[in-house]
Amino acid sequence: MSYWLWMSAGVALMIVEIFIGSFFVFWFGLAAVLVGFVVLLVPQLAVAAQITIWALLSGVLALSWFRYVKPLSRDRTKAGLSREALIGQVGQVLQPPTGAGRGTIRFPAPVLGSDEWQILSEDPLAIGDRAHVTDLSGNALIVRKM
Repeated sequence: MSYWLWMSAGVALMIVEIFIGSFFVFWFGLAAVLVGFVVLLVPQLAVAAQITIWALLSGVLALSWFRYVKPLSRDRTKAGLSREALIGQVGQVLQPPTGAGRGTIRFPAPVLGSDEWQILSEDPLAIGDRAHVTDLSGNALIVRKM
C-alpha cells in the first residue's frame, strides 16, 4: 500500500470525527497518518506489517487518551449545578418570610457568588435563627429551621 493511501484514510477518519464527536475515531485516523509516514520512510514494508502497526498505534493512542489525558480535562466546577451547591448550606435569617412574602438569609461565605438569598419557609422563623437549605423554588431557597 502506498503512503498516500494511509494518509488519505487517516485524514478521512479525522474528518469523520468532526461529525461523530466521540473523539475516538480520531485516534484511528492519527494512527493511519503515522503509518503513512512510516511507509514513506520504509516503502518496502509489507502490508501485513503496515496493518499491524496501524492496529497497535490505534490501540495505544486510544488507550492513552482515555486513561491519561481525558481524566485531566474533567470539569470539576459546580457551574450549572446550583441546586447541588445550595442544598445543605446553613445561614442566618436576616428577615423572616411572612405569609406569601419572601425573607432573606445570609450565609457565612458566598454561595454561587452571593451571600444573601431570598427564602421561603413553612417553619416559623425569626431574625437571627439558623436555617438550612432543603430545596429551591425559582430564585428563592426553601429553608427549614435548625
